[in-house]
Amino acid sequence: REAWLGDSEWTQTVHLLSAHATQFMHLMMVLLAHTQPLRTALLRPCASRAVRALGARACSSDAATAPAEAAVEPEQLRSTFLETMRWRGFLHQSTDLAALDDAMSGGRVVAYLGFDATASSLHVGSLLQIMLLRHFQRAGHKPIVLVGGGTTKVGDPSGKDASRQLLDEEAIASNIEGISRVFGRFLTFGEGPTDALLVNNDAWLSPLSYLAFLRDYGRHFTINRMLSFESVKQRLARESPLSFLEFNYMILQAYDFLELHRRHGATLQFGGSDQWGNIISGVELGRRADGAQLFGLTAPLVTTADGKKMGKTAAGAVWLNEDLLSPYEYWQFWRNTADADVGRFLRFFTELPQDEVEKLEALRGAQINDAKVVLANEATRMLHGEACLAEIQATAASLFAAGGGGGGGGTASLKRVKLSADEAAAGVPVVDLFVSLELGKSKSEVRRLVAGGGAKLNDVKIEDAALLISTASFEAASEIKLSAGKKKHGVVELAQ
Repeated sequence: REAWLGDSEWTQTVHLLSAHATQFMHLMMVLLAHTQPLRTALLRPCASRAVRALGARACSSDAATAPAEAAVEPEQLRSTFLETMRWRGFLHQSTDLAALDDAMSGGRVVAYLGFDATASSLHVGSLLQIMLLRHFQRAGHKPIVLVGGGTTKVGDPSGKDASRQLLDEEAIASNIEGISRVFGRFLTFGEGPTDALLVNNDAWLSPLSYLAFLRDYGRHFTINRMLSFESVKQRLARESPLSFLEFNYMILQAYDFLELHRRHGATLQFGGSDQWGNIISGVELGRRADGAQLFGLTAPLVTTADGKKMGKTAAGAVWLNEDLLSPYEYWQFWRNTADADVGRFLRFFTELPQDEVEKLEALRGAQINDAKVVLANEATRMLHGEACLAEIQATAASLFAAGGGGGGGGTASLKRVKLSADEAAAGVPVVDLFVSLELGKSKSEVRRLVAGGGAKLNDVKIEDAALLISTASFEAASEIKLSAGKKKHGVVELAQ
């Protein structure tokens, strides 16, 4: 571009080409995939708003062919929120970031983020999105938490090789109640100008008339475009069935954005990078249906240093609700963070100031364990509150610093099961207790653990998988500790 035309000639050329929009957009898809200078020219701050908007639309029209960042970031962002998010690593893709920066630095913005009710609790993989909303509210803007009472009935195909299990109304309602518990710990809800709202999209999706909806909004979506989105392309490439029900999900998510704009003035949708295509559909629908300028911004999907998806461990999902994962186990998850992930996770999952994070990031060798403890304390405090930390730290000191030391003191935060006097008198298979304490997924897994020398009772290796835990096992104590490896522990308590 620099070799061909000056700034004014280039702008005129773009306007001329944009008059032939259909042909130009197809051409742009090819050029933008291979030409960084063209992306920069279209999206640079000195270009006219119309040219930047056109470039952003072209860049964002297909998640599969769009560059990793759909808008070139200005060197300096005026919005405190956006600048903070950039430093912390939250910014992945954005539509017309310069215009969004203008809007956010000029006053309050209303944004939303959706959570489908596919389980009774969110897991730690959703925490980055919740933190995004928290930072957004603390910067003086208004967040909307959208629970997908309607879209859960359809199922989001993004990132899935198979259709999600369809849930009935009762299960969806129960899951919404479960996932909603967490939001109040991170956001302030109320009636104020920056107070968060909790909204259920079933309120407008279930009453829709199918024919009226198709007539009014279906015309804004083309099959060609829908087939180009990454979530669809991946399923088709793997020859995995994609039902017509799931194929409609992106239309319903786009319609959510339009409804929230009309009802609550939402102009920005947050999401994970796997939602980019759906978000773009909502931005486009708002423009086509209402002439609205809407924005989309995604955060990266977080993986650990070994390439695994954030939120899952060998033992299963890291749930946010304490009835599925105890505060101690949650703390332990963060304490066990790999060295290479500590700096990123301090930026993502704490609110520590930049200078403190950078000091902790600089720690090396054994000192990095201090940073892991800070990460675990901050993340656990935010979700479960300050009160549980003293008990957790006492347990951790007993199990890690002192190397265990049997049942009793320092185990108050561990998951536990109780044996009645009758059960203890008869004896209970140790493999059953390991499964009850979630130290193994199955009896066969526990037997393999015993055979490998990883199962312990009060820090003594269990030699026989047929061992029965009886009254004699407790000796003079009221509880015993079972361990799977060095980091997973539980307590068997003798009922009095």
